[in-house]
Amino acid sequence: MKRLWLVPLIVLLALGYALFDTRSGAAEARRLRDELAAARSRIGALRERSDALRAEAEALRADPFARERVWREELDLARPGEVVVRMPREGERSPRIP
Repeated sequence: MKRLWLVPLIVLLALGYALFDTRSGAAEARRLRDELAAARSRIGALRERSDALRAEAEALRADPFARERVWREELDLARPGEVVVRMPREGERSPRIP
């Protein structure tokens, strides 16, 4: 009866050994779990981007004004008589503007 406390102690020692033993696979399982979490995070971000691109594509199919806006922005096009004012994009700095 007095030696019954040895059983949980032995189990705890065995678990501790398994956790820190590089040959047991526990460290590899932790690394794979972290890698899986990172992959799931990337999948979520890619799904959001895909949904945004799908919505933009649908808008471009359905709305001629959206197409014209994209053409003007991407190709720097203007109608006759219009003046184009170029602004630096986010993160981009103009050499003349400090």
